[in-house]
Amino acid sequence: MNEEEKKKRLRGFAGVVSKQIEPLNDIEKFKEDFKDRNVKILLNATDGKNAALIVIDKGKIYVEEVKNNPKENIKKKNAGWDGRIQAKTNDFVNLLTSEDLSIGSVVGQVLTFKIRIRGLRKALTLLELFKY
Repeated sequence: MNEEEKKKRLRGFAGVVSKQIEPLNDIEKFKEDFKDRNVKILLNATDGKNAALIVIDKGKIYVEEVKNNPKENIKKKNAGWDGRIQAKTNDFVNLLTSEDLSIGSVVGQVLTFKIRIRGLRKALTLLELFKY
């Protein structure tokens, strides 16, 4: 199965994340900065049917779709993530489209229990992606 077929299959939340993230593959600075990194970050929209697993593999980034139900699908040992960010779809949209996306804004969301994070250091790799 080639990459075009995978893109067609991504639906819902995973499809939206894919459209935002995958253009980074065309940026040489991104490829250079992430050439030695392997990270998997799970973005789980708790009110949706699918989660998005962002995979950064030696300078290449892509998104895989993971079903939320049953809950075992999104556990670390099954999905293989290094970091997980979990929130309602609306909270993801508000966070990712805000003008001041920073560690402070993420911490504020965590403290108000709008966002749950596991594997904090790896999950914050997501913030690095928005500088490109």
